[in-house]
Amino acid sequence: MRQGRTGGNGKVQRRGAGASQAFARAGAALLLTATLFALAGCEDVNWRGTDISDAMPALDFELIDENGQQVDEGDYAGKTTLVYFGFTHCPDVCPTALARLSAAIRELDEPTRDAVRVLFVSVDPERDSPEVLDAYTEAFGPRFIGLTGDKAALDAVTNRYRVSYRLGEPEADGSYDVDHSSAIFAFDSGGDARLLMRDTDPVDSIAADIRRLVEKG
Repeated sequence: MRQGRTGGNGKVQRRGAGASQAFARAGAALLLTATLFALAGCEDVNWRGTDISDAMPALDFELIDENGQQVDEGDYAGKTTLVYFGFTHCPDVCPTALARLSAAIRELDEPTRDAVRVLFVSVDPERDSPEVLDAYTEAFGPRFIGLTGDKAALDAVTNRYRVSYRLGEPEADGSYDVDHSSAIFAFDSGGDARLLMRDTDPVDSIAADIRRLVEKG
């Protein structure tokens, strides 16, 4: 059963999104956070993030990985799995969030790091081919894996976790903006939803939650 990969190289960047896109992203993130707080009830004070174990379903998807292979949640069974939705042309939100996750993972000891996978799910399959995703995720480390799929597959997984995204209208040069939520979903080694992390959370808080998730199995 596949557990991860190494290899490749990566770079990122794109034309800056306008203020309206930034406000839309922020609004979507706030709406998602408010919904999850309402569903989750009281937060476990031992977690730094928000406990969503009673609010979100278990990990479940069918997508294409950065090697062009069809994968599902079973390919990452036994790993603490973090899921983030975005796109490689994102100018700031995505690379910042992934860099924070990468920094948090580097704070862990080697056995703990090996028990973690970060699934970067691109909602922009038109531009984010497996090859592009492979180069992009390599910039953040070997435990980061790019996934994408057709609209039906992406809608299935985003609807499952109440994640919003929207592709903007193409401009004259063919470029377009993508609005998306910025939440990080954490699943335990059994695939059950456990935590909502935010892309603004302190690195040490993220590291502490990942460490605890791995320890709890």
